[in-house]
Amino acid sequence: MLKKISIDRLRPGMYVHELCADWMSHPFWRNQFLVKTREDVQRVREAGIRELYIDTGRGLDDAVARTAEEVRVEVEHEMLAAVTAEPVPLQKASLEEELGRARSVHAQAHKVVRGMMQDVRLGRAITLDNVEPVIEAVTGSILRNGSALLGLIGIKNKDDYTFLHSVSVCTLMIAFGRTLGLEGEALRQAGIGGLLHDVGKMKVPDAVLNKPGRLTEAEFELIKRHPADGHAILLESSGVGAVPLDITLHHHERIDGSGYPDKLLGDEISTMARMAAIVDVYDAITADRCYHKGMAPTEALRKMWEWSSAHFDQRLLQAFMRCIGIYPIGSLVLLESGRLGVVIEQNEKSVLTPVVRVFFNTRSNGYIAPENIDLSRPPGAGDRIMSGESPEKWRVDPLKFMPVAA
Repeated sequence: MLKKISIDRLRPGMYVHELCADWMSHPFWRNQFLVKTREDVQRVREAGIRELYIDTGRGLDDAVARTAEEVRVEVEHEMLAAVTAEPVPLQKASLEEELGRARSVHAQAHKVVRGMMQDVRLGRAITLDNVEPVIEAVTGSILRNGSALLGLIGIKNKDDYTFLHSVSVCTLMIAFGRTLGLEGEALRQAGIGGLLHDVGKMKVPDAVLNKPGRLTEAEFELIKRHPADGHAILLESSGVGAVPLDITLHHHERIDGSGYPDKLLGDEISTMARMAAIVDVYDAITADRCYHKGMAPTEALRKMWEWSSAHFDQRLLQAFMRCIGIYPIGSLVLLESGRLGVVIEQNEKSVLTPVVRVFFNTRSNGYIAPENIDLSRPPGAGDRIMSGESPEKWRVDPLKFMPVAA
């Protein structure tokens, strides 16, 4: 049985099933391991872990701990209460109209980021000449219909992860900023910060950045230098404003002071950096990497809400969930009718009734002709989402049925 405990209750003989933190917040290659000594307990504590799950079938029990199922139900109720109060902004163009432009924008952004990162590796200074048109293009696409470009960010090539992650964080920062009411220069600066936030990773050797095994303490310290390295690079680049500099330096800070590089606490972290922390973690934990399988989007949001009291600004995390939905674009969902589908577009009035492309019937255990169902309108309104699902459970790839994959 899986149970959730605080770090104060961890003791030798327990089997850790999951550390309640994103991959980049700790040096452990695996989330699952037997705690053998008090030194092991101390290492987990020193990594800033506040809560974790133990497997009582593989190690010692904790009689007073809550079960994983009890925690899951509580977190899902909290999430629903947090996101149903406000609608997302109205969309101006149909998904079909925006898809072609969104593909072009995404390809342009990827090319610019790749070139910029290569310049950094060659010791060249960054210029904003190519960055600013990308920000303008991404913003335009988000304003016309954010679902198109947001649908592209889940499709990543492992070899290009660092570049595509920067494009995704830029896209999500602009969409997030719009949800918060940012406009004009503030929105532009948020996007630039998202695009540049990981430039310091170009100072980290690929062998460390993409290491499939457990990082040594020295290697993890090297990884943790990338915000300061990026900040130093941007200080030498003309035209980079205070907001992108702050986002680059502080996107790994955490509300409880356990982050890096400055261990800032609470309001010491700027709003933009707190936004970037949320966006960065969401995109990172939903992506497949050489050292872990990405979480399904809905599961990632549930985990982030569970971690939020220590790691994130809960008010901002609420706004982010309203921005991308409880079932983000690309999520595999099970409908009451027994059909499986992938979320392809959000409903501007309700995060619980998106547009879903159904493609599989669980009752007949077979694929069906793909069909778009708008759960907010008849006849789609006669169906509803029962749960977010794991693609691995059903052995399907929902991204193959996304309009952006066509």
